[in-house]
Amino acid sequence: MATNQPDIAFGIDIGGTGIKGGVVDLRGGVLIGERFRLPTPSPSTPEAVAKTAGQVAANFDYSGPFGVDFPGVVLNGVVQTAANVDKGWIGTSLQQAMEPHLPGPVTVLNDADAAGLAEARYGAGRGRRGLVIVVTFGTGIGIALINDGKLVPNAELGHIELDGHDAETKAAASARERDGLSWEQWAKRASKYLRHLENLLWPELFILGGGISKKPEKWVPLLRNRTPTVVAQLINNAGIVGAALAASEAQTPAEAAESPAESTQTLILD
Repeated sequence: MATNQPDIAFGIDIGGTGIKGGVVDLRGGVLIGERFRLPTPSPSTPEAVAKTAGQVAANFDYSGPFGVDFPGVVLNGVVQTAANVDKGWIGTSLQQAMEPHLPGPVTVLNDADAAGLAEARYGAGRGRRGLVIVVTFGTGIGIALINDGKLVPNAELGHIELDGHDAETKAAASARERDGLSWEQWAKRASKYLRHLENLLWPELFILGGGISKKPEKWVPLLRNRTPTVVAQLINNAGIVGAALAASEAQTPAEAAESPAESTQTLILD
């Protein structure tokens, strides 16, 4: 695949249970062909995860910009937290770990931020003003804060205390499976978590994503929150698309310098 097409980039979404990736057409935020997924290795050490990410990329005839998102805080390319992967990641440069395994320049960011970027540019948050909170329910809970189109990165609000517990241990999608909860029981927990967020931040919109958003009819009608709530439009591809978007925009530093508000980390609305 040609590498000189600015409207194409590769996104890799690292999760606690799976690593998936694909080539993204950034004109519409859609995957070109099918994505490819491999299980997250156990233990999920930096070298093992980076090798698996390289195996995902090797399934495509592509070289060019790569965006890689990660389930933890990423500051200046370095992982600061690792709630659902090996603790050996903490203090490790995600960018340096990935670069030997991927055939192109690498841009790294938090996984929920990647999903938020994708939904704000292409999905349910497109054109929205005010505070929008993207919540991804998966192995953990990811949060992206988008205020008037501007991303506030690394919001680890999935780990706020709720009834004496780390919130994601009770309200993540994985908690429903672990605790054998019905959809009604899990939706009660999710509602309580969302109410806590809305009482702290008073958002104008919740966008709910993550793997569980593939079955919204089973739980979204059961939520009890005052904030308007919509389901993420990119479903489980949001991380891939957002990571690819970040990679593409990182390759145009001159344009970003001329208009700082247009960078991925600031303005993300058309």
